[in-house]
Parts: sequence; C-alpha cells; structure tokens
Amino acid sequence: MKYLVTGATGKLGSKIVEELLKSIDASELAVSVRNPDKAASLKERGVDVRHGDFDQPDTLDEAFKGVERLLIISADGDNDTRIRQHTNAVEAAKRAGVSFIAYTSLADATDSENLMAPPHVVTEEAIVESSIPHAFLRNNWYLENELSSIQAVIDGAPWITAARDGKVGWALQQDYAEAASNVLLKEQQDHAVYELSGPLHTQQDLVDALSEVLGREVMMQELSLEAYEETMRGAGLPEEVVAILAGIQRSIRQGTLEIHESDFEPVLGRPVTPLQEGIRQLLDR
Repeated sequence: MKYLVTGATGKLGSKIVEELLKSIDASELAVSVRNPDKAASLKERGVDVRHGDFDQPDTLDEAFKGVERLLIISADGDNDTRIRQHTNAVEAAKRAGVSFIAYTSLADATDSENLMAPPHVVTEEAIVESSIPHAFLRNNWYLENELSSIQAVIDGAPWITAARDGKVGWALQQDYAEAASNVLLKEQQDHAVYELSGPLHTQQDLVDALSEVLGREVMMQELSLEAYEETMRGAGLPEEVVAILAGIQRSIRQGTLEIHESDFEPVLGRPVTPLQEGIRQLLDR
C-alpha cells in the first residue's frame, strides 16, 4: 500500500506524517511538497519525498504516480487560488488512478455560510464528481488559530472579540492530525463525511480557560464588527488581513462553527483534548 500526504511540511501536514509513521513503515509513505529540500529529514527516515506543486499539474502527475490512498490537505490563499489548486490536485489524482482520497474540509462545508467555506464546497464537489472513493474531514477550528490573541493577552492586552456568543468547536491540530491519520489508514470507506468538532465553547469560555491557565483574570473586550475592524487597523494590520479577521468574527457570530453532532471522538478513539489542556500545551511549546 502506498499512502501520500500533500503539504507535508506544513504545521498540520507534518503532524499527520508523524502520526502515520507510528502505524506504517516509512517505505509505504510518500509526501508531496513544493520544496523537497524542506522535507530532507523525512527523506533521511525513508519517506518517499516527491515534488508536487498544486499550481503545476504536471508535477502532480509524477507525485501521485503509484499512490493508492491520498490525503489532500487544503492549501492556503484566497478563495480563487485554493479552488484552482484543489481542482488541479483532484484531477491529477484521477489521472493517476488513486483509489481513495481524504480531504481536509471545513465544518458543515456544503451548508456553511462561513467566510472560508467556498473553496471547500467546490473541492468536495470535484472529489464527488471524480467518482473516487473518499472521506471528507470537516475540521472545525484549530486552537492554534488563537495563538496571536493568546500572546497579546500574555503581553497585557485584553481578549478582543466581535463574535458575541457564537460557539466554536476548538481543538488542537494534534487531535486533527490523529483523526486524519486514522481515516487515511481505515479501509473500506466510500463517500464518508466526518464532522470533526471539539466541545462547543464561546469566547468567554475560552477567556475563562485562559485565565485559569495563566493564573490571573483575563479581561474580554467585546466590540461591534466596525469597532473590531478599526482596532485591527489601529494595530497596523493590512486591509486584506483586517477583512479576513473581521469575516471570521462575523462567521463565528453567525454560528457557522456551532456543530452539535460530531464524529471527532469516535474517529480519534479517545476524548478530544480539553480546552484548558490544549491551551497549556500551546504555551509549553
């Protein structure tokens, strides 16, 4: 069996690779990366390192050759870029005769109004239309996404939010990595959809957990979306970044990450790491 992980030198991808190597021999694992030099340590361990660039479909034809089970990790970038890149990857998988695709999608992707949903909707559709057996890993929100805000709090700032009482299923990337590894290794799946959401929490819940970990009270400053945008601009952030951050706050406020039926723990085979413990682990890194 030959497995392949795209984006394997990224923050999530590297964790998934390490999880897979706990269960399979390095000779069974290939990785597709834009810069093979960054995966030199994996090559030294016996992993098959291949050059694959989502913007260069010919490289994907070579990267996916002989692969039976493929994990496509969603790329970064604007929506149009991600749609183009993901479509290239799916088409290359079909040309290569890949027999199974797992894809890291977004919570409730097909029905979501989340700012980040459009590329995932298109990618899921492309995978379905490919007729390749597949599993969608509909990841909720990485706790790591809050690291910059956590650091700001450590430096003395309040927790700034415009998300009101919107709930989020935060979890560590490590939990998502273990889930992805388990799904990729599990055979006899076809058209599977896994909603991977941690226990639901509000911004206040997160602030309370952070207060407990830090051993001091963290103040939360609730703003309107307009005031939030102005605060981000005042911090010197570029306009495109301000738009994304405000869009995320709006999406959370609208409840787009409030997933009540989760497959996370059954896929993990254990409880999702609790919020306080997750914060502790982030601060210990």
